[in-house]
Amino acid sequence: MISQETIVALASPSGAGAIAIIRLSGNESLTIAEQVFQSVSGKAVSKQKTHTIHLGHIVDDGKVYDQVLLSIFKNPHSYTGEDVVEISCHGSTYIQQQIIQLLLRKGCRMAQAGEFTLRAFLNGKLDLSQAEAVADLISSDNEASHHIAMQQMRGGFSNEIAKLRAELLNFASLIELELDFAEEDVEFADRTQFKELLTRIEFVLKRLIDSFAVGNVIKNGIPVAIVGEPNVGKSTLLNALLNEERAIVSEIAGTTRDTIEDELVIGGIGFRFIDTAGIRETKDVVESFGIKKTFEKIEQAQVVISLPNPSKGGAFQLNEIVTEYEKLKNKYPLKPILFVINKVDLLTEQQVDAIVSQLETLNVKPILISAKEKTGIDELKNTLLSFVNTGALRNNETIVTNTRHYDSLLKALDEIQKVKFGLQSNLSSDLMAIDIKQALYYFGEITGEVTNDELLGNIFANFCIGK
Repeated sequence: MISQETIVALASPSGAGAIAIIRLSGNESLTIAEQVFQSVSGKAVSKQKTHTIHLGHIVDDGKVYDQVLLSIFKNPHSYTGEDVVEISCHGSTYIQQQIIQLLLRKGCRMAQAGEFTLRAFLNGKLDLSQAEAVADLISSDNEASHHIAMQQMRGGFSNEIAKLRAELLNFASLIELELDFAEEDVEFADRTQFKELLTRIEFVLKRLIDSFAVGNVIKNGIPVAIVGEPNVGKSTLLNALLNEERAIVSEIAGTTRDTIEDELVIGGIGFRFIDTAGIRETKDVVESFGIKKTFEKIEQAQVVISLPNPSKGGAFQLNEIVTEYEKLKNKYPLKPILFVINKVDLLTEQQVDAIVSQLETLNVKPILISAKEKTGIDELKNTLLSFVNTGALRNNETIVTNTRHYDSLLKALDEIQKVKFGLQSNLSSDLMAIDIKQALYYFGEITGEVTNDELLGNIFANFCIGK
C-alpha cells in the first residue's frame, strides 16, 4: 500500500494567518525542494543534515514567491519514516496556493486525508491505535480528552494490548505444538498457568471495556438538558453557567421556543448544556414544536437538570414541586435527574426548609440556587462533575475512547471466555486453538497487526488533509 509518490499538503489550518506550513513527504521530497528553494547560505538542500532549518526563498523561473524557512527531516527519522520537508511561509492564502501549485508542477501530488499519518503507520512509526490517537489529539478540546489522547499516542493502550497478545501467542504456539504430537498424547502448555493467564486477560479486557463508558463521555462531552415550565429561569441558569449572555432572558413566558446549546469545561470534562423550551399546554404552533423538541433532548441527554417553579402567582407550591419530581422520575427512571430549586432569593427560609425536608423523604437532595444572583452555581457544577468517574483518569489508567477498539475488545473477551470454558471442560487442543487464534485476531485488529484496505480507508478518511 505504500505509495512511492511524493505528497504535499497544507499542514496548518486553511485561511490567512501569520505563517503557514506546507508539508512534503516521499522519496523525492529533498529533490523537489531543491528545485524551488534557494538558501541564503547557497548550500544545496540535499547536502544538509537532518533536523535542520534553513532560511531562503521559494523561487521559480526568476520569480520569487516568498521568503521562507525550510525544515528537513531525513528518513527514517521523520514523522512518516520518509524524507519530509516542511516549508514555513507567510500566511497569505495567495502565497500558500502559489507554492503548493509550484510543488505540484515539480512532481508532487496532493495528499489525501490522513495520508501522512497513514504512511507513518505503514512505515512502522506508529501502530494503528497510536495513529487514531493523533486524530483524537487534534480534536481534543478539554484537559481530559487531551490527556487520554496523549497517553494513547505514547503507546499506553498499545503496550497493554501487545503484552497480553504476546503472552497468549506464546501459549497458542505450545497448543499448536501439541497438535503436531497428537499421537504421543503430550502437553507442552501448562494448563494451570494457561488458566491463570486467561483469568488475567479476562480481567484486563473487562476493565478496558468498562472504561469505555467514561472514555466516550470524556471524548464526546456530556449532554445536559435544562428543563422546566416557562419562566422558571432555565435561560438565566444557562447564562450563569456559561458566565455570558448566551440566551435571551425575558419575563414573558415562552420566550425560548427552540433549543439553545453551548459547551462548558468543568474540571477538565466537557459538558454540553441544552436550554429547552418551557413545558406547558399551548395552542401556539411554533411553541408546540419547541416543547416537542424538549422531550427529544431529554431522551438524548445523559443528565437532566429539572427546574420546578417554587411559586406561582405569589403562592408557594410545595406539593406541585414533589409531584413534578415524581412525574419526571417515573418517566425517565434510569436517567440521572438533578432537582434544582431556582429563585431561592425570593423564598423565605421556612419555605426553603420545607422543600428540602419534603424532598429528602424521597431520597432527593435538591440543589438550591439563584441563577439571577449566581449563587449555588459552583455546587451545581461540582455535582455535575461527580457523575463522571474520573478516578481512572486521576490514576493514569488506560481509558478506551474509540468505538472500534471497544468492539474488538468485546469480541476478544468473548473468544477468551470460550477458551476458558473449553479449558474447564477439557476440550481438545485443536478446538481451543481455533478460539485462541480468533482472540489473537481481534487483538491484532486494535494495534494494526491485522488490517485491510477498507479498514484503513475508513479510519484515515476522518483525518484532516495535511495530517
